[in-house]
Amino acid sequence: MSASTAASAAYIVAGLLFVLSLAGLSRHETAKAGNAYGMAGMAVALVATVGLAWRNGNALSVGLIVVAMVLGAVIGIWRARIVEMTGMPELIALLHSFVGLAAVLVGWNGYLSVEGAPAGEAEELGLPVGIHSAEVAIGVFIGAVTFTGSIVAFLKLSGRIRSNPLVLPGKNALNVGALAAFAVLTVVFVVSPGLAVLSGLTVLALALGWHLVASIGGGDMPVVVSMLNSYSGWAAAASGFLLDNDLLIVTGALVGSSGAYLSYIMCQAMNRSFLSVIAGGFGNEGATAASGDVDGEHTEVTAEEVAQLLRDADSVVITPGYGMAVAHAQNAVAELTRTLSDKGVDVRFGIHPVAGRLPGHMNVLLAEARVPYDVVLEMDEINDDLAKTDVVLVIGANDTVNPAAAEDPASPIAGMPVLHVWDAGHVVVFKRSMSTGYAGVQNPLFFRENTRMLFGDARERVEDILRAL
Repeated sequence: MSASTAASAAYIVAGLLFVLSLAGLSRHETAKAGNAYGMAGMAVALVATVGLAWRNGNALSVGLIVVAMVLGAVIGIWRARIVEMTGMPELIALLHSFVGLAAVLVGWNGYLSVEGAPAGEAEELGLPVGIHSAEVAIGVFIGAVTFTGSIVAFLKLSGRIRSNPLVLPGKNALNVGALAAFAVLTVVFVVSPGLAVLSGLTVLALALGWHLVASIGGGDMPVVVSMLNSYSGWAAAASGFLLDNDLLIVTGALVGSSGAYLSYIMCQAMNRSFLSVIAGGFGNEGATAASGDVDGEHTEVTAEEVAQLLRDADSVVITPGYGMAVAHAQNAVAELTRTLSDKGVDVRFGIHPVAGRLPGHMNVLLAEARVPYDVVLEMDEINDDLAKTDVVLVIGANDTVNPAAAEDPASPIAGMPVLHVWDAGHVVVFKRSMSTGYAGVQNPLFFRENTRMLFGDARERVEDILRAL
């Protein structure tokens, strides 16, 4: 068996493992197995690539690949060991930027190796230069948009820049104009490849990626992370075409299509237009995420008073949010769940599709704390039961329980489905302060008659309640 045949066979095995990985990651119960399949697939792909380079007698390539693998493994293990769960969204966004940058570099290398090579060299290699030029242009464009878009997402999610959307005059026209300019530059590059044209296309794509994500508000950032995941997949697929690597094409297509579908599902759950989000808020000219003022006074409560409410309750629903992750309160919440269940209280969780800043963020935290899967329900499964619930504990959530989304057409988050916690008999909101949520919108829930505010660190307050119980 030749080296190329063996590598192709290994790539098929790796591709199948990646498919199994996606299937496993679709459910909590099989997520660990899915992760293992993904790691195994990547290991097979790396070994096959190194083996192919070795059999081809390219010692320099083997050396460079091994050095890159070691560096990547060291940095990856280091970051994975120290990152907090609250830091996962921005870390993932940053990793997406690496994929985008790699696609840009592969595209430029493709140009320098073919179109930029001495006259006649491409023809000697038997390369269809026109098709190759289109692949270069498309790969560079997708990669550059992914790179800068992911950088902006990282900066927003990590709090280094404001989460409010950037609203430039005529921003929709700018986006459409950039896409039209990309189409023109691609045609020009295919007809007459040149360094100036490719440079212009790269700069245009970098600017568009920055503007697209900067134009998206904080409330939509979980969708953006998923969307950038899709972009990184298509960037990898584009690199696969340039490198004539079937595994990159297959893997990129898997990541790109699954990320796009997840983004679509999340947009449906948030009552957002998929086209609007991927186009950087297209159709929402001039919309802002102003905080807005809400009249009213809030009512504070103590941990002992909350414990009494829970003693008298027959049913309790807990709706966690990003604040629970920040406070590392998931284990204390799990212990509270077990304590109440032992006392005969029906305890369930209501999870909003975009609770936290990453799809599945809360589910992962609760699974880590060994909360049974059967009591963790999605928003659509729990919303109709909230009116029959005695007590709802809102732990670190804000925008996902904001009644303005359902009742105020002028709100920046109007139309976004939320958990109707205000329909319950009593609502206890765990917060550090009266500040607005990530979308920058004030929450009138805090001033409802049946709402009580429990201020302080969420983990400490839950532990106080446990002691009082």
